[in-house]
Amino acid sequence: MEAAIVITDLLRDLERRTRPVHPESRAAMDARWAGLPDHVKTPNQLLGRSAVGCEGTHGVFPKCNLTCTPCYHSAEANQVRVDGGHTLREVERQMQYLRSVRGPRAHAQLIGGEVSLLDPDDHAAALAVMRANGREPMSMTHGDFDYAYLLALVLDAKGERRFDRVSFAAHFDSLMRGRRGAVRPRSEAELDPFRSKFARMFADLQQEHGVRSYLAHNMTVTPSNLEEVAGVTRSVLSMPYNMLSFQPAAFIGDNRRWKEDFAEVRIDDVWEQIEKGAGQELPWRGTQFGDPRCNRYTTGLSAAGTFAVAIDPAIPADTAARDRLLKHHGGMFFGGQTRFVLAARILRAAARYPGDVAVLLKMGQRIIARAGGARALWHAWRGKTLAVKTFVVHNFMDASVVAPAWALIEQGQISDDPAVREAQERLGACMYTMSHPETGQLVPACTQHSVLDSTENKQLLKLLPLRVKTN
Repeated sequence: MEAAIVITDLLRDLERRTRPVHPESRAAMDARWAGLPDHVKTPNQLLGRSAVGCEGTHGVFPKCNLTCTPCYHSAEANQVRVDGGHTLREVERQMQYLRSVRGPRAHAQLIGGEVSLLDPDDHAAALAVMRANGREPMSMTHGDFDYAYLLALVLDAKGERRFDRVSFAAHFDSLMRGRRGAVRPRSEAELDPFRSKFARMFADLQQEHGVRSYLAHNMTVTPSNLEEVAGVTRSVLSMPYNMLSFQPAAFIGDNRRWKEDFAEVRIDDVWEQIEKGAGQELPWRGTQFGDPRCNRYTTGLSAAGTFAVAIDPAIPADTAARDRLLKHHGGMFFGGQTRFVLAARILRAAARYPGDVAVLLKMGQRIIARAGGARALWHAWRGKTLAVKTFVVHNFMDASVVAPAWALIEQGQISDDPAVREAQERLGACMYTMSHPETGQLVPACTQHSVLDSTENKQLLKLLPLRVKTN
């Protein structure tokens, strides 16, 4: 009898784990969709239908060893020492809460000040904690570290791999001061060798140790470097970065570093420059994460410099396929599981909706055609110029509107001021969330940096002072 009970429990667990959409994921996404403002509940919306959104850490290592203008951190950040024990405790606490309320799978950024200031073992342990809580971690860095640090991160003391895959987002722009070899860069082009060197480390890592990587390139955009975005796009597209992400600067964080009129740069201006650098239009309305005033996103296949968008909003067959696949398979994730479980989930999904196999095949045919055809893809693959590329713009808000907007949200009120009301709408649709288990809140990143960071870092000043008194 006991053996039968054990077998029954195992089979139930297997059935649950191999469901195409995990039941906890379904519940988390339903809650996310229900909480979205009505104006973003559009057919192309992915929040609450395909994903719960991105996540990030806070208060885990605020210190940085470069100076940026602007910097989203509060003025107190660099007065807090880096402490591995504190980082691990906070990461675990925040990730556990995210796992409990946002389901078993999400992408999360290990972000604070500069991640490479962490001891490599502590950095690795933090990534392991995030993965243990179902998060796919991405380490956020300025990229000014050496190959030795990367090896110490991914290999243990015996030289064995800790990870099969790592993800990094490296921030390079001419607004940063203190980079070795480019202390005060005079142009974005001056940083291209550093961008290339960073990406090359990960190519070496895969060749020498079999550790794969996902790389994002981040750049802050202000009036002073807006016209250089096209050149950066053109250069980075030739490098093995998977994502190109641009952030128009906002009046947020340390006000001592506000040197320009950031309001002059609009999200449309940045996207126009990206398209200029890519040498073609980049359709983005086929999919949307959150509010279009905050995020612009497109992904597709790049073959020898030609970008083929995955979902072209001008093609009815593409949007029909998107709607059908989201309805049937939204929330299905592919990472963080064994091959057996993944294969079982895919087979179960195909068995439940067999007609979707043809939909996917036809969608693939259209992407291949947009990329120039099968022959072009073959030549691009042989020439090592075939890759999936993603373009992103994250448009943050000024603290002057975020602070009153968040205060009214907490009071359950809607502002009469159009600018503050817009901020409330955008915060309600935020795709980038930070965890506050002590209050039971999930907080938008703009709120974290506009409202909460300063108080948090002042508390950390007492907990983790730069100088430790000794008797």
